Amino acid sequence: MNKGEYLDSILRSEKTVFTLKDVALLWQEGDDDSIRARLNYYVRSGSLHRVRRGVYVKDKNYDKLELAVRVFTPAYVSFETVLAREGLIFQYQDSITVASYLTREIVMDGQKYEYRKIKDSVLTNTDGVMQQENLWIASRERAFLDVLYSKTDYHFDNLRSVNWDTVESLLPIYDNKRLTKKVRQIRKETKDQGVQ
Repeated sequence: MNKGEYLDSILRSEKTVFTLKDVALLWQEGDDDSIRARLNYYVRSGSLHRVRRGVYVKDKNYDKLELAVRVFTPAYVSFETVLAREGLIFQYQDSITVASYLTREIVMDGQKYEYRKIKDSVLTNTDGVMQQENLWIASRERAFLDVLYSKTDYHFDNLRSVNWDTVESLLPIYDNKRLTKKVRQIRKETKDQGVQ
């Protein structure tokens, strides 16, 4: 690559968030030190922004959900973030919640990100997880199950949009009797209330 093509290749990319590994693949470069030096130069010159060590964005208009799944991988947006977007809960969510291989809360660029550990067999199963542009995000049914899997008692405000057949088809991923029992109890309660 010629000198000016390095930055152009980043700016032309559809991604808004880049890790060191992403840039190495994009530039087809193997030397991490030279990649870091070039990225640091672009940060100092204002062409790129660093939001966390080893994580860069093109400009301040980056996708925060994309950033959420790029910091720790594998990961996908789930839990309350999806439930609030899909109208299953009405509470205000100030943090972006992500299913990951570890539990951690971090703040990047003024936004709180909450990573919740979920067992590997569930995390790496893509049933009910969709790829949207440059990120992975759970469907409403998968997020519903993720929340019930990680929290024993949870209140949902509106379950009208939940497809119970999809929920039932996703249950075997978790291999958890407590979760299966809780889902069937909630389904019965919503049916008794005339929601279904």
